[in-house]
Amino acid sequence: MTVSEPTGAPSGALAGLRRRLGAFPLTHRLVGGTDEETAPSLWQGLIGSLLIMIGSWGVGWLAMTPTSVFARTTVLNPLRVEPVGVVVCAILLVLGSLLLVRAWLRLGQRLEGRWATAGPVVTRATWLWAAPLMVAFPVFSRDVYSYLSQGRLLHAGLNPYEDWISELPGWFMQGSDSIWAESPSPYGPLFLLISRAVWFLTGGSPEPALLLFRLVSVAGLALCLWAVPRLARRFGTDPGWSVWISVANPLFALYMIAAIHNDSLMVGLLLAGFVLLTPGASRGRSLAGLVLVSLSIAIKPLTVLALPFAGLLLLRGAPGSPRWGSRVKVWTWCLLVAGAVLTGMGALTGLWFGWIPAMLTSGDAAFPYAPFGILGLGVGWAVDAVAGTEIRPVADLVYTLGKVAAIGFTAWLALTRRPVHPVLATGLALLAAVLLAPIIQPWYLLWVLPMFAVVRRWHGWPVWTLYLLVMVLVVVGVVDQLSVAQWISLFWVRITAAAVGLAYMVFIVFLDPKTSTLFPFTARWRSRGRPDATTHQTNQETL
Repeated sequence: MTVSEPTGAPSGALAGLRRRLGAFPLTHRLVGGTDEETAPSLWQGLIGSLLIMIGSWGVGWLAMTPTSVFARTTVLNPLRVEPVGVVVCAILLVLGSLLLVRAWLRLGQRLEGRWATAGPVVTRATWLWAAPLMVAFPVFSRDVYSYLSQGRLLHAGLNPYEDWISELPGWFMQGSDSIWAESPSPYGPLFLLISRAVWFLTGGSPEPALLLFRLVSVAGLALCLWAVPRLARRFGTDPGWSVWISVANPLFALYMIAAIHNDSLMVGLLLAGFVLLTPGASRGRSLAGLVLVSLSIAIKPLTVLALPFAGLLLLRGAPGSPRWGSRVKVWTWCLLVAGAVLTGMGALTGLWFGWIPAMLTSGDAAFPYAPFGILGLGVGWAVDAVAGTEIRPVADLVYTLGKVAAIGFTAWLALTRRPVHPVLATGLALLAAVLLAPIIQPWYLLWVLPMFAVVRRWHGWPVWTLYLLVMVLVVVGVVDQLSVAQWISLFWVRITAAAVGLAYMVFIVFLDPKTSTLFPFTARWRSRGRPDATTHQTNQETL
């Protein structure tokens, strides 16, 4: 398959450069071949991941405890102590991340029209791009250090739902963000057990602990790669496309593997449970599926919103709308299984159902990413200005109303006479919970993306809006989460990283002769570079 490219600058110059580079054996694998060959995209993504890995060694999060191997050595000083090294690593991090995004976009273009057989290629790309990140320092977030501290709390006989990590000696040097200093744990009993096991096995040594937590995230990735194509095939969607748009998405590699978030396991268990919940399933199969969904709740309790739709999956396919008697029966079955699993987990931790009040009270801070959080503070400020009340109680009331609205919307989705597709309804319920929360983090998008991807193939503005959102979240994540020594100006490092990231984004969206075609609003811009809008040059060598 050939692709027509404009001959005007800068597209013509780029095409000429690609032809010259593609003639050399060393660079042919990266820039040579036709649009039907996927190897160039895979290798470009690998290079992006390698750049991220190297960049993380300079600006990734590093614990400074005496048990840290890297805190006791000077081997990384050129990258972490010298201003030039820090700036270079920040640039490598943002360039590598956006190169990974571009490789992902190009892989999708190369596989267009071949999604039915694209599964193995997409899976291979996902693992290839994730591999270098296994030895990266945490980037885009340092929540993993709070995981370790909460495991330490539980191991010390304290209650992470009532006791704070600031009670631990040396907690700050262990790498936790100060936002967790006096916050209850938002995680379920299963993940607290995992965190305690990691603390016990590593003795709190950061580097081995990071590796174990990363293996937990990789287990979630493996579950997603197993579940997504099966769900897509079951619901009549292209499996390769569903995996590409959700699990092979660079946000997954960056925020789940590089940043080491337990959301990977949460989503993986939920999707795997959905795979087993089929109409007419045997009691053993449905039990296994509900156990997996319950284990997802035991990682992050928010997925309790998926429980009614897990039951509706067992009824999907029956003629007409599910009868109320059938709904009550499967929902009772769901509650019994989930209750048994969560009770068992609570008994193992000794904390029982302490996660329920913690889930309802956590998230007191408002983040700039959360419009509803800002709305709550704004209402609190307005009421305070008029009535002289304090801002915080009013904001908390707004946040409580948001939680009630999310629960009400979930109930409506489950109780409506003609239910929405159960997996799509799960995505909508989680999306509502995210949008109505005082805190939104970039990786929350990955909670809902697989749910939307397996039920139908999306086209048009939702897709190219997602592409833009991915790039924005990548640049924001890099700029917001840079670990820089106190004697180096964090402001100017951030400005540099942001400038490089925005420049590369402009290139991908407006100037790149390949990826710019994904964004229809750039058509007029692309046509300006052509001396003759009807003149095209056919080029079979593609970047």
